[in-house]
Amino acid sequence: MDKKLLIKKAFEAREKAYVPYSGYHVGACVLTGRGKTYTGCNIESASYTPTICAERTAIAKAVSEGERDIKAIAITGDSEWTYPCGVCRQVIREFGKDILVIIAKSQEEYREYTLDELLPNSFGPEDLD
Repeated sequence: MDKKLLIKKAFEAREKAYVPYSGYHVGACVLTGRGKTYTGCNIESASYTPTICAERTAIAKAVSEGERDIKAIAITGDSEWTYPCGVCRQVIREFGKDILVIIAKSQEEYREYTLDELLPNSFGPEDLD
């Protein structure tokens, strides 16, 4: 897994963010089990509720292309360290507890977490069995 490439793609996605209200740009890049990457940026709406985060955009793109096996996601934002919101953590969790979450300040400086570290004692698909 080329973590620096995922981070680079997340930074590139961040540049495409549509954020006329908050001005806060976020980019994400998902890596799937087949080695494919999907990027996403945050997209705001004047009515706020339909706003979608970069992480969910990237995941939606992957899922819409038939990908379900997510191995990692890199996230970067306008602040020094940008972590996924609670809703995004839950959407990431839908695809596994052991997904590597990379929070990047730059391509050289980043932190790694498992989703289980960011969302302990989570509820997932296996809880519905």
